[in-house]
Amino acid sequence: MDLKLNFYDVCIVGGSIAGNYLCHLLSKTNLKIVVIEEHEKVGLPFQCAGIVSQKLSKLIDLPEEIILTRVSTAKLVTPSGKTIKLSGNEKPFIIDRIALDRLFYEKTRNRERIQYFLGEKFKSFQYIKDESNKILLVETSKRKLKARILIGCDGPFSSVGKIVGIKNNVIFASQIQVKGNFNQNEARLYFDPKWKELFGWIVPEGNGVFRIGLAASKNVARKFSLFTKNLKIDISKKIDKQGGIIPYGMMNKIAFNNVLLLGDSACQVKATTGGGIIMLLTSAKYASKCIIKCFKNNNFSKKFIKRNYENPCVSTVGKQIKIHYIIRSLLENFSVKDFDKFFQIIEENRVKDLISLFGDMDFPKDLILKLLLNPTIFIFLIKFMFTHPNIFIRLLKILTN
Repeated sequence: MDLKLNFYDVCIVGGSIAGNYLCHLLSKTNLKIVVIEEHEKVGLPFQCAGIVSQKLSKLIDLPEEIILTRVSTAKLVTPSGKTIKLSGNEKPFIIDRIALDRLFYEKTRNRERIQYFLGEKFKSFQYIKDESNKILLVETSKRKLKARILIGCDGPFSSVGKIVGIKNNVIFASQIQVKGNFNQNEARLYFDPKWKELFGWIVPEGNGVFRIGLAASKNVARKFSLFTKNLKIDISKKIDKQGGIIPYGMMNKIAFNNVLLLGDSACQVKATTGGGIIMLLTSAKYASKCIIKCFKNNNFSKKFIKRNYENPCVSTVGKQIKIHYIIRSLLENFSVKDFDKFFQIIEENRVKDLISLFGDMDFPKDLILKLLLNPTIFIFLIKFMFTHPNIFIRLLKILTN
């Protein structure tokens, strides 16, 4: 154990895209920053389907080589096999997620005031006094250090979050990469009450390789085996296999004294798709501005961080995350007949045109308002909630949360 207590202005726990991007944003300041990452190599293990909207290229300077391919169509499949195809201006990217995680790590790791400790696990922190200031004593598996502010970017089971009393609900994902004969320009989403918390997916990676996966709250291995069997996929011929954990629900409280949470640890994830890259990048910009203000004002209180970080997140990405969770809460209770009926309504009432025009993978508010103005959809949802009164109560709780 290295007992020398080095002092840092900012300690970031987690060296994936959330932690690395925040580090990159703060690298333009004079702050001394340390990033603690439990894995030996940044970007590993690979745990993502890798489909993300084109907003990514507007939020960051995205190298072309990180984009593996693009898809122009989403094919939605009901449990009974009925399908609808949706297309629009979105044309999302399929990205090299390992390369994305490493992008900002490579940009910042050799800068003078930035240090990465890889293969080192965060263990705990406690508040201590340093002269007249309250600071943090951070302990890892290899050392202790001091910091003025701590950012938890350490995933769904965040150790930082646990210490400040935050616990995420999660679902579990299984995915393989395999050669296949599916459409290279199409992402397929398979809905089924058996895996009601999300869906199964087939996502093209390019060069005839596809990412096939599924996420659910329990019995994922058995459900994934059933899913691939129905697709007639020979798992033994897989190129690689991944597993992952996805936070599930609405954004948590993310501001504390000298501490804030970002990314999966903050549940800044869309319940409809399990994706969160756009949400966390947007939130990281709020976080960086807040941290700079903390040092400028010498104020690291929960109240100050909440006003300058949590509140802006709640009013932007938080509202959208809540809408995603409302949608997922409805879909969770769909039966096979409900899925067939809903897809039929979309197909027969030119709803696909609305989705193509107003559809947004990340910010669905405008689309939802347009859909609710469609009489057929509105009547379907009223009848659905009338036969499922527990859903109405649940939605009220979500809306008032």
